[in-house]
Amino acid sequence: MNGIWGRSLLLLALLVSGCFILWPIFGAIAAISVLAAALLAIVVLHLYHISMLLKWLRHPTPEAEPQSFGVWDEAFAALYRMLRRQRRSESQLTATLNDFQLAGAAMPDGMVILDQADRIEWCNPRAERHFGLDRQRDSGQQITYLVRHPQFAEKLRSQNYSEALTLRQFRGSDLILSIQIVPYGDRQKLVISRDITDLERVETMRRDFIANVSHELRTPLTVLSGFLETISDSRAAVNDLLRRSLPLMMDQARRMQNLIEDLLALSRLESASTPLRDERVNVPDLARTLYHDAMALSAGRHRIVLELECGDWLIGSEDELRSAFSNLIGNAIRYTPESGEVAISWQRCGDQAVFAVRDNGIGIQPQHIPRLTERFYRVDRSRSRETGGTGLGLAIVKHVLNRHQGWLEVVSEPGRGSTFSARFPAQRVVPEETEETLVRTA
Repeated sequence: MNGIWGRSLLLLALLVSGCFILWPIFGAIAAISVLAAALLAIVVLHLYHISMLLKWLRHPTPEAEPQSFGVWDEAFAALYRMLRRQRRSESQLTATLNDFQLAGAAMPDGMVILDQADRIEWCNPRAERHFGLDRQRDSGQQITYLVRHPQFAEKLRSQNYSEALTLRQFRGSDLILSIQIVPYGDRQKLVISRDITDLERVETMRRDFIANVSHELRTPLTVLSGFLETISDSRAAVNDLLRRSLPLMMDQARRMQNLIEDLLALSRLESASTPLRDERVNVPDLARTLYHDAMALSAGRHRIVLELECGDWLIGSEDELRSAFSNLIGNAIRYTPESGEVAISWQRCGDQAVFAVRDNGIGIQPQHIPRLTERFYRVDRSRSRETGGTGLGLAIVKHVLNRHQGWLEVVSEPGRGSTFSARFPAQRVVPEETEETLVRTA
């Protein structure tokens, strides 16, 4: 740029100098006329080059670059280099986009890219099959106009993308899809779909197998337990071997019955065909009942405390909530040494309601906490056998809370105890004053 200005100033200086040289020889009019003609020629030359530039910019190709000299030659050369760089960048971007599309087409999962208004920008062939889309035809269309499913539309509207969404009997078929929405960029979204029909079929077979086996085992175990109790109460149990073995046999029979009952309960909770029966549940009264049950289970070996800090009710299934809460309380009593304390509380935390069970028992190591709700997972297998647990209690708690849009929080420190908190969202909570108004109205 400095060179261009320098040459322009030098040319202007030469013209002015020539004018002053011609002035004494040919007179002022001739000198000014020559200067004006030179300036006019320069203006015409620039206008000509500007017209060439505008013509080239309409179809800028490196092959049609205008040829010139001086300043305009440098300008055209700079534009030529810039155009070449742009063409190389476009080629690289095109190659990258083609690679992305090829990789997306090879993905075993469906992929749909949405803009900030949930319009379709791109989708791969697997997503076309999953959602019945056509990439060419449906590009730019609102996805909720094409994927007509209330749960999917609600997922997009709520912007709660932390958990996957399962769509069953989708598009009038047996297809089951797992949908994960991932936000990225400038409010764009990536919709990932996975066909889990076969996995769900295997899971259904597993649940049916457990339920059927549990039903088949329940009757013979009931008969065995009955005869064991009869023999134990009769005078025939005078043999020392019988006197020692019958109590052990009865304990193991009861343990197997508890295991079967928990398996059946878990099977019912996992079954999609079992809808949640919503009713108003008087949690304070339920907590008082569970407190008395805990006193009986402890049999004076622990200090049981009940802390009712609010009178709110819940919308849900009383039987399922009773099962979940009693499992939390039973675990606390089983894993708390004698003379320990177990506190049962019901309280409000902001807009959430929390049923918590706190103990000062043995505690849990941090690495075990994420796996506590897995079926049959035991932190200490030998202690679990001693306490008579089935290993399914927290799995039942997890499924009950999921059916009530709640979740389980565990805070524990080895040697100092644990706190298990069942948290329920605001839409499940009936505030105390609301419930009192309903009772008075009734």
